[in-house]
Amino acid sequence: MTKTWYSKSLGDGMWAPTVIAQIEEGFLPLFAEAGSPSEMAVFTRTESQGRLHCEVIAYFSPAAAGIAKAFEAEPCEAPSREGLDLLAGDPQSWERLFPESHRT
Repeated sequence: MTKTWYSKSLGDGMWAPTVIAQIEEGFLPLFAEAGSPSEMAVFTRTESQGRLHCEVIAYFSPAAAGIAKAFEAEPCEAPSREGLDLLAGDPQSWERLFPESHRT
């Protein structure tokens, strides 16, 4: 299995909810069809990077590559866990995809 993550800008906070709903709608049947694997997830983060308006970025785990490609997401490095919100997937995906953040 590939380890490539994907990311997609969803625009600013005003427009992002529309695309977020579309991602969830597309993700859920694929997630169920795949047997609801804990490593299949989509996360979002609001980033500003010094700009006036914030931008919402969606991060698709490697197991969510199919839905990522459907939304024309681009390959990227694995995101850091900081500031991420789970958009779709099993809550256990945090432990599976970010094991380093659970070490003591």
